[in-house]
Amino acid sequence: MKKEKITNSFYSVRVLLRNKTRTFLTSLGIIIGIASVIIIMSVGAGAQSLIINQIKGIGSDLLGILPGGSDESGRPAASLGVSITTLTYDDVQAIDALPEVAFATGYSKGMATVTWQNRSTDTNFVGVTSDYPGVESTELIDGSFLSPEDDFGVNKIAVLGSQVKEDLFGDFNPINEKIKINKESFRVIGVMESRGTAGFQNQDDQIFIPIETAQKLMLGVNHLGFARAKVAPNVDGLVAEAAVEALLRERHDIENPEEDDFTVSLADQAIGALTSITDALNYFLAAVAAISLLVGGIGVMNIMLVAVSERTREIGLRKAVGAHPKDISQQFLLEAVLLTAIGGLIGIVIGIFISWLVSLVAQYLGYDWDFVVSFFSIFLAVIFIALVGLLFGWWPAKKAASLNPVEALRYE
Repeated sequence: MKKEKITNSFYSVRVLLRNKTRTFLTSLGIIIGIASVIIIMSVGAGAQSLIINQIKGIGSDLLGILPGGSDESGRPAASLGVSITTLTYDDVQAIDALPEVAFATGYSKGMATVTWQNRSTDTNFVGVTSDYPGVESTELIDGSFLSPEDDFGVNKIAVLGSQVKEDLFGDFNPINEKIKINKESFRVIGVMESRGTAGFQNQDDQIFIPIETAQKLMLGVNHLGFARAKVAPNVDGLVAEAAVEALLRERHDIENPEEDDFTVSLADQAIGALTSITDALNYFLAAVAAISLLVGGIGVMNIMLVAVSERTREIGLRKAVGAHPKDISQQFLLEAVLLTAIGGLIGIVIGIFISWLVSLVAQYLGYDWDFVVSFFSIFLAVIFIALVGLLFGWWPAKKAASLNPVEALRYE
């Protein structure tokens, strides 16, 4: 019995190799489907690592304060692109005074064309307070940052991100040079260290100006886009979060927490929430990609049905000399499994290779992107390969095994 199985295996391999082009084209759908599953899960894991690495880079002891309450899923309204004006600079000053908070700053952002002499660049300006370096754990490479005195009043001074400095000044020292931000003249007082990309935003392609200057002179608003606070040393993050929430409820005259017009979240909580969201998205996309395997499986079934028709006389001859229907069925089922296995193995290799290329490109562009190919994605691919081969090979194998040997020998 074992000898017959080995003989069937060698014969199935010979049949597939005899029609190399058809074997490859039949396996193509499987190759694409398996590669898609591997790539999607790997890229999803890489994107997840990017987000988590960026949050950890900022610091797990960081509180994010967004205007607007959260919906039922826990998402702040401000994160959905809704403009909300409930968070003010006075709120940030009060948060900064809490003993549970080491540093706090508000953010007020806008786009601008920045010029120096005959050079110009389009970039973001960010209104912040003097606490910004403490909140973001960053430093300067030249000059100084905003002082506490600069937090009040419309002071026209600016600190350049390293990319903006390079675009405008090259190797020239920009300290005390005058630049124009949307035609308003500012004096450069410092240059930030290079920080790379975070949240798909180039942190070096920004200009930092006093927060009230951004609000009153550049934007004409009295509210903030968001705020961040660094938890004080030896203070539990949840304790600091509760203190900020209590303060804001008191300042905004809110008694019922369900009516909060703000959202406070700890970076560690954001990591957990983002991980669960991206995991669910990865599995959903992998399931969508796996649909292409059904198309590949139908192709395998069609080709195997054609093979049964082409080899009808051969099947009749084998049955006439004593071959059992089970042997015929096993042979055609084995050929279907081999077809899907060949396509699956090629798809796994291609998927891993493309995932590696994506990670290289992302890292070259400055993203903190990990190359991740999980054992689970490989295991999932192998399971799909086996199921597709058995499922779509069963009908052609059953049809071949049920042929009448006399009628098969007469078949032209």
